[in-house]
Amino acid sequence: MGLIKIPTPEGSYRYALSGEKLLPEVIKRAERMFSDTVVAVDFTENLIVIKTTSGTAQGVAAILDELDWKEIVGTIAGDDSILVIVRDKDQVGGVLNRLHKLRR
Repeated sequence: MGLIKIPTPEGSYRYALSGEKLLPEVIKRAERMFSDTVVAVDFTENLIVIKTTSGTAQGVAAILDELDWKEIVGTIAGDDSILVIVRDKDQVGGVLNRLHKLRR
């Protein structure tokens, strides 16, 4: 059937088609995760490093991947840091702005 279980805004779960994106719900989760766990954000050229509290980097990287921002090629997460690879260095400013909005 191609169904997956996804979280709802109410905190429960529902089934959805595997390709279905619930962007408002994903953004809410991302904002919550970023405000709770992200400690610092820095960059160089087309690379962004996100520092998180210990043990939370993989969850934050997963939610970034789920946001599916076209400027981001991919993420690599450790225990408390994430490497975000941006497609072009000219796009880093826009990505940083979006990341900072998630932290508020």
